[in-house]
Amino acid sequence: MISFPNCKINLGLNIIRKRADGYHDLETVFYPVKLRDVLEVVPMDGRQERIENRLQSTVYSPQLTVSFSTTGLNINGDQNNNLCIKAYHLLQKYFQSIPPIKMHLHKTIPMGAGLGGGSADGAFTLKLLNDKFNLNLSTDQLVHYALQLGSDCPFFIINQPCFANSRGEVLEKISLDLSAYKFIIVNPGIHISTAWAFAQIIPQQPAISIKDIIHQPLNKWKGLLKNDFEAALMKVYPSIQQIKEQLYNAGAVYVSMTGSGSTVFGIFEKDHTVKINLPSEYFTQIL
Repeated sequence: MISFPNCKINLGLNIIRKRADGYHDLETVFYPVKLRDVLEVVPMDGRQERIENRLQSTVYSPQLTVSFSTTGLNINGDQNNNLCIKAYHLLQKYFQSIPPIKMHLHKTIPMGAGLGGGSADGAFTLKLLNDKFNLNLSTDQLVHYALQLGSDCPFFIINQPCFANSRGEVLEKISLDLSAYKFIIVNPGIHISTAWAFAQIIPQQPAISIKDIIHQPLNKWKGLLKNDFEAALMKVYPSIQQIKEQLYNAGAVYVSMTGSGSTVFGIFEKDHTVKINLPSEYFTQIL
């Protein structure tokens, strides 16, 4: 069985306060966009065969119940910490009927980029296992398990435009349709530590909630809808500001960094011809 985990962008991001538990209260709007990874799950046969001709890498979980392989973008670090594997073991703990599996991830969404690709992969693993092995979990139950993987994961269970607050896990579906526009996603290849990014911010209560701004016409968002991480990160990484300026100069209606960076997105009228001159090593996608 195959699924296609998509990424998200943040439409505005306000860091409101630091909590006693070390996390931050924030508010944002998560909006799904059609940049996707590919995730496949099949039951494992008794031989635990490796499909070496087409796989970039194969990792066997210590529990020997899941083999995990990847192609596409290189995933750094210990793959046993990948959220796909964690999602499998989380459900298998409660549903022993889930058999050993082979799981393959083709990675297209840039990592450490503010697009939530890893969170999407983990959440979609839960949904895929639920469907594949007839677990009959409700959306609310899947959200419960997804939160155990990470604060952004519950959004990808719902996968509709949502106003999010608290750590980003308290979600409220909103009516927001940007299908009349096209998106340009630009990632300069800068990996930004989320913990470091939060350390650059002085939390404060916004004058106007994102929840109110988002329902104004899109051409009013510029100057109102802001990402609190942007100003601090642009001082350290001027290429982020340069991308933003280029997208506005190319005719974007609205431009922002997403999450804690470093990806920048521009929203354009669908029939607008976009001419930008960005370095060839940047990841650029029109959606």
